[in-house]
Amino acid sequence: MAAIVRQLTAQLGAFEGVRKEGAHYAAVFEKGVVPVVIRLDAEGRIAGLFFKPPRARLASLAEAKERIAALPGKTQFLVLRGTTPLARLHPGERLAVGSAFKLSVLAALLDAVENGAHGWGETLPLKAAWRSLPSGELQNWPEGTPLTLADYAGRMMAESDNTAADHLIHLLGRRRVERFAFENRPLLTTRALFVLRTNPDLKKRWKAGDEAARRAVLVEAEARPLPTPGAFLAAGPDLAVEWRYRADELCQLAYAALKTPLSGINPGLAPEGVWRRIAFKGGSDLGVLNLTTALVAGNGERYCAVATWNNPEGVEADRLYALYGGVLDMLAAGVRR
Repeated sequence: MAAIVRQLTAQLGAFEGVRKEGAHYAAVFEKGVVPVVIRLDAEGRIAGLFFKPPRARLASLAEAKERIAALPGKTQFLVLRGTTPLARLHPGERLAVGSAFKLSVLAALLDAVENGAHGWGETLPLKAAWRSLPSGELQNWPEGTPLTLADYAGRMMAESDNTAADHLIHLLGRRRVERFAFENRPLLTTRALFVLRTNPDLKKRWKAGDEAARRAVLVEAEARPLPTPGAFLAAGPDLAVEWRYRADELCQLAYAALKTPLSGINPGLAPEGVWRRIAFKGGSDLGVLNLTTALVAGNGERYCAVATWNNPEGVEADRLYALYGGVLDMLAAGVRR
């Protein structure tokens, strides 16, 4: 414990106090806030104590923008109140966002449910041909296991389950999902991305091909065996085989995701006990990190915050987590007042 405290004070400055945050707490330091989860046993003794990644204490959104802009590689940052920008950095550029593309899958599913084409309680058996690599657990489940569409969607959003996302894409149809995927045509499944990145011939044809040629490549890629996770890591980053979005497009999708509480099972870095509803989806890949959150305050006002970092040399997740968490803290402080 003493070592942890020394590390935190060395990184964040002097300890100032503890505040309640939803069902848990936050330790406040001079330069940052650390969410803390504490668990007591039946006799009131500490049985578990977990310090989450720190959130930076920021003077303004302008400071957040400046510090995100200073990260190596390409970055994008957007904060909206409703549709009004509060902070913008490189808003017109499409960057790789990893699993944040799953917001497009959720938007297509919401549309299908609203139009009566599918229902949340509808079951879809797991198919071996639609398995992917982690993140998630469904790739390890027995073929034929029946799961509801609500289960697939919840796992896709809360655990970023790749196999769940691919099952929904195949069920809905790639072209239907592409209606909500902006310029990501043809839309990669996660399985196709893993195969393409580890197969030089298919990857070369994907990069050189027009939309029709790429659709043919996808059919081949999805029929190939999955690579091992080690082979994927060894292949290294390639931001040309990815999902690319502008920050405002992600906010549009995140606002749509607020229609279902499934999008807030994992609230990301948003402080607890402040927001009426949260929709969160992050994305990571080799050289890629994205954080996207839509929020609804008690008065019904909506906010969205997006931060994306692309750097083939590597991204340091904790650096962006701290800045992004600080931005969400500022939004929460404004709502509390």
